[in-house]
This record gives sequence, C-alpha cells and structure tokens, in this order.
Amino acid sequence: MTSRSSDAANKKRVIFCDFDGTITENDNIIAIIKHFNPPGWEPIVDDIIGQRKSIQQGVGELFRLLPSSMQSDVTDFAISNARIRSGFDELLAYCRANDIEFYVTSGGIDFFVNALLAPYGIPADHIFCNGSDFTGERIEITWPHPCDDDCSNDCGMCKPTIIRRFPTEQYTRILIGDSVTDFEGAKLADIVFSRSHLTTKCVELGLPYHEFNTFHDVIAILQQEEANVR
Repeated sequence: MTSRSSDAANKKRVIFCDFDGTITENDNIIAIIKHFNPPGWEPIVDDIIGQRKSIQQGVGELFRLLPSSMQSDVTDFAISNARIRSGFDELLAYCRANDIEFYVTSGGIDFFVNALLAPYGIPADHIFCNGSDFTGERIEITWPHPCDDDCSNDCGMCKPTIIRRFPTEQYTRILIGDSVTDFEGAKLADIVFSRSHLTTKCVELGLPYHEFNTFHDVIAILQQEEANVR
C-alpha cells in the first residue's frame, strides 16, 4: 500500500491508465491473436511477458503474422469482443469533479482503442496508443510515441516518456495497469493500482501498490488518499 505524503496536497493529481486488460476486462491484442490463431504466436507472447523480447519487437511480430486483407475481420472482432471494466464511467466522472487529469496510456492499437473509447468523451490529445498500417501485405504496427533519451526499453508506446512530462514536484502521478507495458511506468509513479502481471512485478521489485478489480475500487482508494492529506 502507498499513501500520499503531506506535500502532496499542493500537487495536482494526474492518472495514466492502461487500456488492454485495465480499461477493458481482457487483453485485446492477445484476444485478437488467439482468435485468428496464426502459426507461431505463442512463443512470441511468452517472450514478451518474459521480457526476452521488447514490447515493440514482439507486438510488431504478432501483427505481422496477420495479412492486411483481414483488416475488417480483425477490427470487428476486437471491438465486439472487448468489455469495458465496471466503474470506468464513474472514474472519469470522479476525475472531472476533482480536477484530476486523466490520460489513456496504452500499448494497444488505434483501430480498437479509439473506437472503444469514442463514447466516453476523452480528448484525443489525452489518448496515447500505437498506430496501424494496413497498406502492405501484412499488418504493420506503427510507433508514434517512442522512448525518450532516458528510456532504452524499446517500449513501443513509451509510458515513462509520457509520465516524465509531468514533473514529480508538481504532480502526484498515478498509474493504473495490469501487465508488461506498465512495468517501467510503475517505477516512476507515486501511486500504483495494479492487477495481474503488474501486481507480480510490483511484489518482485518491492514497489508499493493497490490491487484492484474494478474502477470502483480505484475511486474508493483515491477518495481515501484525498482525505489523508486534508
């Protein structure tokens, strides 16, 4: 567990929230690949989770297994298969009511991230994710948010780079996530909400964290943290 220090009362809160397996109940990239089941995908996923391959390398390899001619099928499946985690609407309302900046920082892909977030009114410049290119023979993932000079993890969509834009002297930085794309960001955050692989990594690294199941859990702890600094 972690608590905000006394000087946190003078800082603005900002949330960096993962998408796959966090805002959604399932990991959409893994769900897509499992559903279409191209030969050779399992070892790539194992290597990503085991950090033997970088996220950028592994995710690029996974989608390169699929032909671009499947664009409609892949997009339709991703959108129809995803389920938004309970309490997401309420978390956004809590952030608006309490002047908390909310950013989606996703290792997911634009063709499903943007479509699934469209009903929620999150500004486009508050959504960071990877891009996609269906013009070639195989699906190519593009990387518009690369690592800065302080990161060499080949993240793809580099969450630490985004987080560093919000100086710790001015912001209480809150990360919500579940998996390998959140490992590096968790090391920088003041407050970590975790599930799944991220919880395992926090335990391994000795990082304080709050485990959550729904966004109602996140709201309750944020309210408690706020009360602690009044």
